Amino acid sequence: MADQEQMKRALQTYVDGFAKGDAAMVTALFAADAVVEDPVGNPPVSGRAAIEEFYRNAIGSGARLTLDGPIRGSHGNAAAMALTVEVPGADLRIRVIEVMTFDDHGKIVEMRAYWGPDDVVQ
Repeated sequence: MADQEQMKRALQTYVDGFAKGDAAMVTALFAADAVVEDPVGNPPVSGRAAIEEFYRNAIGSGARLTLDGPIRGSHGNAAAMALTVEVPGADLRIRVIEVMTFDDHGKIVEMRAYWGPDDVVQ
């Protein structure tokens, strides 16, 4: 199992990959059979190729991530972070909690983004 420091580093790399506009850097954090559900309740995006396309589109939209507090680890196989997603061209901000579940090799197997209509600010 990944330890909390390894999970926290992965989430920081995720944020850094967005900042660099590097979808491949973000996608490399995921296991081949990973699932992304953003937001929770939407149909999941499954597999690395589909996940890379998802992040390429998100980064291509101009989305920027800002951490709203420290990345949180756990005693288990998950870590979470509170962040704000800003899409400047759309004049849009979304307050999000992202929870990532990790496999024994430190790869993300599931990303679930929690946000709803009340978390969107225009």
